[in-house]
Amino acid sequence: MKVAVLTGGGDCPGLNAVIRAVVRRASAHGFEMMGLRDGWKGLLEDNHFRLTRETTSGILHRGGTILGTSRVNPFKVENGLEKVKRAMERNDIHAVIAIGGEGTLSAATRMSQEGLRIVGVPKTIDNDLNGTDFTFGFDTAVAIATEAIDRLHSTAESHKRVIVCEVMGRHVGWIATYAGMAGGADVILVPEVPADLVRVAEHIKHRHSTGRSFSIVVVAEGTRIKTGADEQEHLVTSGALDEAGRPRLGGVGSIVANEIERRTGYETRVSVLGHIQRGGAPTAHDRVLATRFGVHACDMVARGEFGKMAALRGNEIISVDLSEATRELKKVPQEFFEVAQVFFG
Repeated sequence: MKVAVLTGGGDCPGLNAVIRAVVRRASAHGFEMMGLRDGWKGLLEDNHFRLTRETTSGILHRGGTILGTSRVNPFKVENGLEKVKRAMERNDIHAVIAIGGEGTLSAATRMSQEGLRIVGVPKTIDNDLNGTDFTFGFDTAVAIATEAIDRLHSTAESHKRVIVCEVMGRHVGWIATYAGMAGGADVILVPEVPADLVRVAEHIKHRHSTGRSFSIVVVAEGTRIKTGADEQEHLVTSGALDEAGRPRLGGVGSIVANEIERRTGYETRVSVLGHIQRGGAPTAHDRVLATRFGVHACDMVARGEFGKMAALRGNEIISVDLSEATRELKKVPQEFFEVAQVFFG
């Protein structure tokens, strides 16, 4: 039986650990493994190569993905679904293990509904997929962001400045909330709660009035800010679109910093972490989680559990419907964010 594996969407620490685990487990089931290059694009363009123990040796600790990735969605390509079906038939591919986030797995859900044999593995630093408590890549991104906030503390205190740290996360605030709590941020701004910069400025002025001479503000890239006389919510983008046709987020940190300085008179700087959060070696936690996901995904193929995704519930790896995972974004619960707010200031 031939099984193909792909990685789609943004790269993420732990992808290679999943690939390695799938290939190792495949030998127990007698599968022949095929790697699809650059996500769904590999099926559309018949671009693939054989995966073996030898070709996946020594990749556990490496960031990125040996398969390459893209945001190509077959349903946005003319006759894309038919091209995928023909490619699977032509190459005698029994099933596809799709490792990806919301975009990749949404396409996987639709393909499964069209009768294709698809198994999903949840990948995203954003941790925004339903059905799983955590996605691999998230822990690494939080660790990187936390270290950055720790470093910003010392320079902010030395110069008596306000420093705004912009982190990734798209339309959810998991990275901002976790890294902000771990790094002792004085303000955390997330997409789940529109940012009232008037209140933020008053909060920072109150801190300074009580003898604290610096502040750290963590803001998620997808945070909506209230601007203008009518205080309308505004999502900050670069004005460009990514490969999937979505607005490229980024720049909210500069707007927040400018507004804080204007409203308080305190010198305010901004640090944008950007793709640093997605690169480099995965943490031990992400290596283990990715490995468990990979083994379970291979077992799902062997059991014929198609249209499902490997997921973490508590400390167990289970199978959930792909449609459940992609139904809506998993946002930071209000009660969890309220815990972070206890420490603001």
